[in-house]
Amino acid sequence: MFGRLVAGRLVQTAAQQVAEDKFVADLPDYENINRAVVFMLGTVPFPEGMGGSVYFSCPDSNGMPVRQLLGFAVSGKPSAIFKTSGLKPGGGSQHPSGAMNSVRTPSVAHVGSSVELLDSLAQQTPVGNAAVSSVDSFTQFPQKMLDSSYSFASFDVSQAQMTSSPSEMFIPTNVVLKWYENFQR
Repeated sequence: MFGRLVAGRLVQTAAQQVAEDKFVADLPDYENINRAVVFMLGTVPFPEGMGGSVYFSCPDSNGMPVRQLLGFAVSGKPSAIFKTSGLKPGGGSQHPSGAMNSVRTPSVAHVGSSVELLDSLAQQTPVGNAAVSSVDSFTQFPQKMLDSSYSFASFDVSQAQMTSSPSEMFIPTNVVLKWYENFQR
């Protein structure tokens, strides 16, 4: 039902079914992974009123896996990118099926998914630092650029303070702000 993708690696579509509605896949060498994409394969849709929670499980200092909720996949949002580099063992709980409780090699983590009612998913809170910004880089760059430019507002001068220089072109601040508003739309 789900696939996983990590930059520089092959797409992973195989998962071990540990319960009727729970699946687990190995994520080797997880310490060198910054982000993981989890997506629905499209071969099996969610039943009406259902969605999937996505978990990350890595070993704690004793080698025992600790599960952390990354987020969700639903029919309306069949994929998500999750930040895994900042996740530390100890911020989660044991997997309810018990299948993720076995001692594993420390360099292998697991990505698990659980098919659940949408009402149940709405009541769960993912790990805060796992979410990756949903703003794409095409939008993010001009926002940061304009924010940086706007922070230089203390250097602006009024038209009365300007010295005449025929070789220079000036763009009024309100024109730049209007461009930015149009760009955002």
